[in-house]
Amino acid sequence: MAGAAPARTLLDVLEASARAHPDAPALDTSTGSRADGGSGLLDYRALTARVTELADRLAAAGIGRGDRVGVRVPSGTAELYLAILAVLHTGAAYVPVDADDPDERAELIWADAAVCAVIGAGCEIVPRPAQRPGGRPGRPGPDDDAWIIFTSGTTGRPKGVAVSHRSAAAFVDAEARIFLTDAPLGPGDRVLAGLSVAFDASCEEMWLAWRHGACLVPAPRSLVRAGVDLGPWLVERGVTVASTVPTLVALWPVESLARVRLLILGGEACPAGLVDRLAAPGRELWNTYGPTETTVVACAALLTPGQPVRIGTPLDGWEIAVVNSEGKPVAWHETGELLIGGVGAARYLDPAKDAEKFCPHPWLRGPRVYRSGDLVVAEPEGLVFVGRADEQVKLAGRRVELGEI
Repeated sequence: MAGAAPARTLLDVLEASARAHPDAPALDTSTGSRADGGSGLLDYRALTARVTELADRLAAAGIGRGDRVGVRVPSGTAELYLAILAVLHTGAAYVPVDADDPDERAELIWADAAVCAVIGAGCEIVPRPAQRPGGRPGRPGPDDDAWIIFTSGTTGRPKGVAVSHRSAAAFVDAEARIFLTDAPLGPGDRVLAGLSVAFDASCEEMWLAWRHGACLVPAPRSLVRAGVDLGPWLVERGVTVASTVPTLVALWPVESLARVRLLILGGEACPAGLVDRLAAPGRELWNTYGPTETTVVACAALLTPGQPVRIGTPLDGWEIAVVNSEGKPVAWHETGELLIGGVGAARYLDPAKDAEKFCPHPWLRGPRVYRSGDLVVAEPEGLVFVGRADEQVKLAGRRVELGEI
């Protein structure tokens, strides 16, 4: 395993792309029709200008480093991504809630995360009287939180996971080292954004585009949910990169992926038959694995038809161990629980929960090692996922604890 990339922030990542490719498309929310005229297309210069404008409004409201800002903006809109980037620009952490989620869930999350304001539709900034802004002005540092995403909880209450800029940027840079190394992503690529921003895999979509000067192309939520109807849209919008869950991509007509040269699967187990269906010359097909608590993706494997479906080996900067019930490493080809440490280790907002799930382990470096609860087979070629050690289940890539239901 190689070391993590040098520490930096997501703002550093975006600004590097904007300097290198100021005129390249960065965000395309146009309809694709002639009547639209490309009015929803922003290049990197225009994107950064719009982000700075909104960030200035947030700063004028007193929001800065150390604050937390809720984001609840309809999917598929430019305002959603402008809001996220503007919050990062101020040094605050964004706390996303899907616009379609019940108000009760949103209120629970806002309270648990102690957000000082919420950005809603039209980028309206709504203060939260119970939590006044108290952040410090200035750019974020690597140790500042970038986002807080809530996952399903065993007690029936979602739990907040905070990810630092250092972890987030290390994830973005680590993926850049493995995907399409012979023909790297760049301004000619168009990356599908089809996942809810309340799902941590949405971070992969956004930064696959913005790390490489490519264009993010959000899909209307209605099309994503319809499944098969998204296929023609992918062709019409010229999508070349997609990151999604197996249950969704299985609904897309295979011919709609003709221009897709990078297809990333994750969030749930991938059937071997799906690999056979999706593999094609000129396309890299990857399987990824990672709990929200370890910054989106911890392991990845290049998939090949006729070979075992693996979750692979750790990203640069991530560390793993497969242990038995006594906490000792298992031998090759044996099954055990996966432990994950390294630069991607996040933290729970709840200190008691954090102390329970993150602790040192003698076989991994660093003070924070996450007990995933996932059972894997340790194989030299890469890990194979076999199931859970508890009753947690996955629905369309999202973890669901039966206690929450």
